[in-house]
Amino acid sequence: MDVHGTVAEGFEPVREAFVRNFEVLGDRGAAVSVYRDGHRVVDLWGGTRDIDGTAPWERGTAQIVRSATKGVAAAALLLLHQRGELDLDAPVGAWWPEFKAAGKEHTLVRHLLAHRAGVPVLDRPLTPAEAADPELGAQAVAAQAPVWEPGTEHGYHAQTYSWLTGELLRRVTGRPIGAWIAEEIAGPVGADFWLGLPAAEVARAGRVGAAEIPEAAGALKTRPKRAVADAYADPDSLTRRAFAAITPLPDENDPAYRAAALPASNGIATADGLARIYASLIGEVDGGRRLFTPQTAALARTEQSAGTDRVLVVGTRFGLGHMLHGAASPLLSPASFGHPGRGGALGFADPDSGIAFGYVTNGFRQSVTADPRAQALVRAVRSALGEDR
Repeated sequence: MDVHGTVAEGFEPVREAFVRNFEVLGDRGAAVSVYRDGHRVVDLWGGTRDIDGTAPWERGTAQIVRSATKGVAAAALLLLHQRGELDLDAPVGAWWPEFKAAGKEHTLVRHLLAHRAGVPVLDRPLTPAEAADPELGAQAVAAQAPVWEPGTEHGYHAQTYSWLTGELLRRVTGRPIGAWIAEEIAGPVGADFWLGLPAAEVARAGRVGAAEIPEAAGALKTRPKRAVADAYADPDSLTRRAFAAITPLPDENDPAYRAAALPASNGIATADGLARIYASLIGEVDGGRRLFTPQTAALARTEQSAGTDRVLVVGTRFGLGHMLHGAASPLLSPASFGHPGRGGALGFADPDSGIAFGYVTNGFRQSVTADPRAQALVRAVRSALGEDR
């Protein structure tokens, strides 16, 4: 397996783990990037750009990162709070009056960010074409009655997070969330990340698809807990309904889907783009701009939700939109905050070590929060730092 790129001295374990992901864990095409104290120390890529093709992955190859997009959307809203434009303890309806409907008048901005808003499902799911229309999505979640009293419990808003975050940002700023992220986050820090893939960048994005764990890695296959398996099998469960808020599931290789801006699910990024954004949340990047103040970075990793997730049916921990280190989604350390993409991608920052991490792949697995390939790379970073935690 030809792996390209560089690693700084001391980070060789990451290269070894990356190679093993191809040799044992069945990666077809992937990239990983790691920054430490704002400087890139790992920049690796390999395999094919398309899961069903033969053209090689290049340094600038980008992929859809699914729910890893949520972490960037959350960062956008936290930046609005940092600038004094968004009060986390104010009702969402202060900016979005229609959202007060059906018992949601006391839903706070922090509830929305931390998956406590109670609207992870839609009574009438949207088609992919409807979901791509931000006005229709916003109308649907505004009219939806919560399935629990907002603020009292938490459950992963797998799809509805798109319209919750996108519409709130639009109401506050008057700008679409994809354009706002391009102009206020990705552009200023030089990150290859797009929410709504521009025509000029289409050629850089590879095709994604399902990828099975090979027989050689059979020992790594684990059966989900019975409660989790039952939840995914039951079409009436909150689990199934949350992921089915868009029905049928979109074709992630469809140019129209990629051109839409769904901040829960369809950001497209390079591994370096993800890592670079997270690096900018905790410090200056290559001597350039820092996005979060230390106070906002601390706020991002302050626990808001913990315990059994009403949707994922496992214990999860969330800050203000970012997943936090825990058994369901292990990151580098208890200080870490970030977000995985279902079955593959991962981006996070760890302020204590100065590490920022990005992994993207064209092959998605069944895992939701802890893909074994991403986890192998995280363990390798931990080993490179000489830490065992």
